[in-house]
Amino acid sequence: MNRLYGSIPPRFAEGCELRNLNLNGNQLEGPLPQSLSQCKNLEVLDLGNNKIDDTYPAWLEMLPKLQVLVLRSNKLHGFITDFGVEHSFSSLRIFDISNNDFTGTLPVRLFQTMKAMMNASEGASSFQYMKEEFNPYEYSMTVTMKSLVIVMKISTIFTSIDLSLNEFQGNIPGVIGELHSLKGLNLSHNRFDGLIPPSMGNLRNLEWLDLSSNNLIGDIPQELTSLTFLSVLNLSHNHLTGRIPLGKQFNTFSNGSFEGNLRLCGFPLSKTCNNNNETQPPSSTLPEEDHSGAEKGFISWKVVFMGYGCGIIFGVSMGYIVFTTGKPKWFVKLVEGDQKKKSERLKKKAPGRSGR
Repeated sequence: MNRLYGSIPPRFAEGCELRNLNLNGNQLEGPLPQSLSQCKNLEVLDLGNNKIDDTYPAWLEMLPKLQVLVLRSNKLHGFITDFGVEHSFSSLRIFDISNNDFTGTLPVRLFQTMKAMMNASEGASSFQYMKEEFNPYEYSMTVTMKSLVIVMKISTIFTSIDLSLNEFQGNIPGVIGELHSLKGLNLSHNRFDGLIPPSMGNLRNLEWLDLSSNNLIGDIPQELTSLTFLSVLNLSHNHLTGRIPLGKQFNTFSNGSFEGNLRLCGFPLSKTCNNNNETQPPSSTLPEEDHSGAEKGFISWKVVFMGYGCGIIFGVSMGYIVFTTGKPKWFVKLVEGDQKKKSERLKKKAPGRSGR
């Protein structure tokens, strides 16, 4: 890796024969020279990880053979505009403009022109790495794949889009579902809202999908369960609701794929769903009959304790009087009178028993 400073030379001659321009990981600044559009044979343009300060270079659409465009981690800003070229980006297979300051909505036409990403069978039977026609050197690039930043050789069948870490907003265009050869899609850390397009279920070759840290709402489309090659899924930190779909790859994802969506429920989350696919809230009050029963029980126990209390107080009081004053006359008379009455009743009953 070099440490180049300054700006990219402003002039590229007409008929430029460049095929691969890789200036990744330097300290280059200033704008992108529009004269690069003179290099009609350019296949790989990697200017990532610099300090280039410019708006979106829509004029790059004029490069008919461009297959790899990496502008990640610069100071690019503004809207994604359309240069109006009829077959723009028709050969593009790797599109990475992540970690910049782009804003606004994504134009539908941007994806409609990516014809090389729409044909899943093209190049699949003839796997090879990109290189110059008469040169054994194979092209390589830095790419974020399945949450890992790696340097890799560029194969002719690898396709990915990374728009993460920008300020894009609005809906995710459903036309993305037509990019059938796409293997990786990262739209995380933006301000996308609306629903996840069910058309994403058509991306049958997709291996990783990251839509985390946006403002997406609604249910997770059941169609996503048909992505049988999907090994990495991140839908965390959105506003998604309802039951997480089950089946195929969705049975393998962990809590981390869905965390930060407070109204999601079902496996693998610990929150269960009720009949309306919403999380069953915990009951905060007892049922009415249980509450009344508890209240009655409380009252009856209160009466019992009051009775015991009165009895204890009376007994203690009488004991105190007896032990401190000796035999009180009224108490002795009361007890002896009782005894006398009982003995008289017994005497009266005695003759009746003997006569039987």
